[in-house]
Amino acid sequence: MGALKGGLSARRYQVMGDLPANFQDDAIAKLNQNAFRDALTAVHKEERLGWVQVHNLLDTEFDDINVWLYQQFATFSMRVDKKVIPATLFRAMLQKRQQIWCKANNRERVPFTVKAELKEALELELLEKTLPRVTIVDVVWNTTEGWVLFNSHSAAQSDRFRKLFHRTFGYILQPFTPLDFVADLPEVAARLLSSGSTDLRSVSEGEHHETGADT
Repeated sequence: MGALKGGLSARRYQVMGDLPANFQDDAIAKLNQNAFRDALTAVHKEERLGWVQVHNLLDTEFDDINVWLYQQFATFSMRVDKKVIPATLFRAMLQKRQQIWCKANNRERVPFTVKAELKEALELELLEKTLPRVTIVDVVWNTTEGWVLFNSHSAAQSDRFRKLFHRTFGYILQPFTPLDFVADLPEVAARLLSSGSTDLRSVSEGEHHETGADT
C-alpha cells in the first residue's frame, strides 16, 4: 500500500495516447477483465498476474470507482504469483524415493521411465502443499496529465507491468528519463548544454531511453 502511505521509489512512464470520453466505464470493464485470478488447480506452477485493489491484494473487483479512483488519480496494484519448489529439498526427497524404490524392487538403479514418474509425482505432491510466492507492486496513474508511477525499479517487474498495462488498456508506456524533467527548465537546460555535460536534443526530438527516473 505504498501508493497511499509513505514514500515511493518508482519508475515513471508517459501514457502514449488519449483517454476515451467514457474512461471510467471503460477502465472498470478492462480492470475487471484483467484482474488477478487464482489458479484453476492446486498444482498450477505457471506464473499468474493481474490487477488487484491497492487496499488489499484479495480484492479483485473494480466496479466501485470510489475505492480506486481519487479525482484524477487511478490507483491499483499488480499482483504476481508463482509457486516455487525448493530445489535442494526436492532433490533430497527424490533421491530418498529412488532409494526406496530400488530396495523394494531389488534393483541397483532406477530405470529412466520410473525416475521420471517418481519426479513428476513428487513435484505434483509438493506443488499441492506449496503456497505461491506473491509479489505486489502499486501503480498510480495521473489520468489528467497522462503519466504513471510504478513502485518498483526491478527491470523484470517493469517489463511485466508494461505488457499487462498495454494488454489491459491498449496504451504503450514510454519511460521518463531525468532529461525529461530538465528539458522543461530552460535555464537549467541551457547551463547543461553550455557545459557540454549532456545533450538534450534527443529529448526535444521525442527520443527516450529505457531508464526509470526516481520520483
